[in-house]
Amino acid sequence: MTDDTMPLLDALLKRGGGDFMKDLAEEVLQRLMAYDIDGRIGAGRYERNDERTTRNGYRERPFDTRLGTLDLKIPKLRKGSYFPGFLEPRRTTEQALVAVIQEAWIQGVSTRKVDDLVQAMGLNGISKSQVSELCKGIDVRVNSFLDRPITGDWTYLWLDATYLKVREDGRIVSIAAIIATGVNTDGRREILGLGLGPSEATVFWLGFLRGLEKRGLKGVKLVISDAHEGLKAAVTQVFKASWQRCRVHFMRNALAYVPPPAIPRCCASREPWQAPPKGQHQMVAAAIRTVFMQETQAAASKTWRQVADQLRPRLPKLAALMDDAEADVIAFMAFSKSHWPKLHSTNPIERLNKEVKRRADVVGIFPNEASIRRLVGAVLLEQNDEWQLQHRYMTLETMTTRGDDHAAALPQIAA
Repeated sequence: MTDDTMPLLDALLKRGGGDFMKDLAEEVLQRLMAYDIDGRIGAGRYERNDERTTRNGYRERPFDTRLGTLDLKIPKLRKGSYFPGFLEPRRTTEQALVAVIQEAWIQGVSTRKVDDLVQAMGLNGISKSQVSELCKGIDVRVNSFLDRPITGDWTYLWLDATYLKVREDGRIVSIAAIIATGVNTDGRREILGLGLGPSEATVFWLGFLRGLEKRGLKGVKLVISDAHEGLKAAVTQVFKASWQRCRVHFMRNALAYVPPPAIPRCCASREPWQAPPKGQHQMVAAAIRTVFMQETQAAASKTWRQVADQLRPRLPKLAALMDDAEADVIAFMAFSKSHWPKLHSTNPIERLNKEVKRRADVVGIFPNEASIRRLVGAVLLEQNDEWQLQHRYMTLETMTTRGDDHAAALPQIAA
């Protein structure tokens, strides 16, 4: 086997390097590979026997660590291949993150935060060819995932937008990243698409939804989203499905029409401090929440109109908002009751958006749209893989009976 009688310190002294810790790491890893390769070929270096496999030199491989870039020499074999386990490729998202940072560095949009991150990762030199090669492998996987055919029927579709900053023609602009997730008739949840655009106008939404349709998306019965401009019209044109306005966002919009509570004047009168009055916010929120406590959509609609009429004398703008939004906010109640907790808002997809923002905040300003698609697409790919290892998002039994007990309400909502 490999001669290991020479002390490690003597080996480091022969190296003559100036960084002791870096040289130590390189020597240890080289020895690990030497022991590993000896076991694979059945003999040590220069040792002869009938069963040994012939070596074939080395190939150089840089290894980025917090100690810096280690220059390793990986043994090659004439038959077969060898790759050490400690050099496992980075996960897709980490590769995408490195690619985005490197692009930002090269194109002159780096910040102190990005610079610190690059140094922490041990990258002390980059080139355009390295960036190009790294991005090429990521783009193939991400584009294959985002452009894959969509098969089967997808009953529910969630849509939401998050905004990222990108450099365009010397300016920094905000771009909308639209993420679509869906649940099919088997109760499985998947990420279906990613769209990038300058705004949320009808044309942009229409193009994005038609792109999903061309890839095979069909069978959509309900689309859940916030009240994005142009989305409702696009949904009607492409899928002819019902639209569920996010209940959480609607509540925020509704409470904006409620005057804030008065501030106590105890300081001016030098009286003991008292808590400010709760005002009408909690009262209005509680009144609207009674709608969602109903057992059927018909009962919820009746309660909705009663609450709107009660609020009309004091809060006419809020009552008008409720008149316009009734069908959209309680559309989810036309489907299986067991699905209601997951259909009434965009909370499931917003958790995904939060993860996207967490990764994107490391970059700050993206150098181009391609880098956004690369990083966000890698995050979505990883998340989708994790979803496939989990249980069904909705049980198969409830999916086969979806909406049957409320089918009569569907035409009214779609209209």
